[in-house]
Amino acid sequence: MKRNKIISVFSFALLVFIGLSSCEKFLDEPKENINPTSSTDYTISSNMILPLVGTYQEFNGIEWECFPLISVRGDDVNAGGLGDQQDFAETDSYRYNKDYWMYNSLWQNFYQNIISANSSMEQIALYQENGANVALGNQYVAEVKVLKSFWLFQLSRVWGNLPVPPTSSPSDLFAVEISSKDEIMQMISTWMDEAIPVLPAVRPNERTDLPGGVTKYTALAMKALANLELKNYQEVATATGEIISSGKFVLESDFYELFKINGKLNNENIWEFQYSDLGQATGDNYSYLYAFFGPQGWTPAVAGSGDGWGFWEPSLKYIKFMLDRGETTRLETSVLFTNRGIAELQSDPNYANLPAWISNTTRSGDRINDYARAMFASGKHYLPSNQLTPGRTDYGTNKNFTVIRYAEILLMYAEALTQGASGNAGTADQAVNLVRTRAGLSPLSGVTNDQVMAEKFAELAMEWGTRYYDMVRLGKTNELSYDGRTFSADKAFLPYPQNQVDLLPILGQ
Repeated sequence: MKRNKIISVFSFALLVFIGLSSCEKFLDEPKENINPTSSTDYTISSNMILPLVGTYQEFNGIEWECFPLISVRGDDVNAGGLGDQQDFAETDSYRYNKDYWMYNSLWQNFYQNIISANSSMEQIALYQENGANVALGNQYVAEVKVLKSFWLFQLSRVWGNLPVPPTSSPSDLFAVEISSKDEIMQMISTWMDEAIPVLPAVRPNERTDLPGGVTKYTALAMKALANLELKNYQEVATATGEIISSGKFVLESDFYELFKINGKLNNENIWEFQYSDLGQATGDNYSYLYAFFGPQGWTPAVAGSGDGWGFWEPSLKYIKFMLDRGETTRLETSVLFTNRGIAELQSDPNYANLPAWISNTTRSGDRINDYARAMFASGKHYLPSNQLTPGRTDYGTNKNFTVIRYAEILLMYAEALTQGASGNAGTADQAVNLVRTRAGLSPLSGVTNDQVMAEKFAELAMEWGTRYYDMVRLGKTNELSYDGRTFSADKAFLPYPQNQVDLLPILGQ
């Protein structure tokens, strides 16, 4: 299957890096010039930024299949059926095929990015040795460490124990020992401790050199996520508390628009993949392939706007959970309804009388017609057709892709406090109620861990598999057995891709 062409864009940067990708991307075939070479003049100090920008290219150039595989397991989302990706649907049901191309692709893509990040740090060091600004170089290295940590974090959540290459040589993977998941998360936490002091203490959208780039708060968020996996709740509370106390971030008042054009470089966003069609009807278009998530055969408000593939579906369990809570804002934003889906809901006597606002037509005027693969589509991966740049027709194009939001920071802080940690950025009640108030819900008092996890379910559904990894971490895996699926502890991690076991015998041991 051919990948979408996905590009990194920095509006202030002097260079635009355009990368073509295909399914043939191998660990033992590194990209040309991945290592420092004698042909590079490391005395040109102004070029020290180039390895960093190249690493951002890799970050924003995430292949479309990576996020779905990372995120499809969990009771918040289902794989759309009746398609040519049967093993994707099987993965959603905890039946894993080690030969499935998506497994190998995620592994190869992210490992190549990690090796490329190592190369970038090595090249920055060479510029420093040849007279470049040492402090600036240290900041660049710190940024690369954060980007590298993102890839390793996701790989370890998916596969658990992994080899961690220490240099830019792919052959390292044949020599290093396997690190446990806990060791990897501690490694990431340590890297963030190294990065935090030298990164700018600004929001990503306040950076003027590389708008949207990594900052101190991105590193603190990565540290919190890694320590959450370790159940080091005091470290989570300390890192998230520092973000909260900074006063730099606020929740976007309009949750619906947060996931659309107005959400690009929003004050709520701590990290996002950045894309742009440059505001032009034709020509270069740097985008993510959102068609994977979109409904098939819709009737858009703007005629001619492209539809999707139908491979991503909010679960019926999630929708009923939200209805039971009286959710409107978050449910409307997160779920696109078809008439078939509405009828399926109403077939349950408990949901026979749905709120009047539930419709197969969005507030933006796009009609979501019935289609075979799914009954619902993801509103978080939807861009209204009337927000497309005139002349552009690809589903969702020009929309950024959120990685970490301030809402998640607030809820991680509250979770840590309800797990016994202490914090100096307010109470768990205050953190949770900020999120609930934005959603139009009444405040809670004496919030419990169960209530925090329910809030995370409501707020973060279909975002990076958060719900799945939370339930596995907390041992609440009974939640993952739903709608005919049966989860067991031995299904927590995917099997290593067979292609990689063949290349790296240590994986087979």
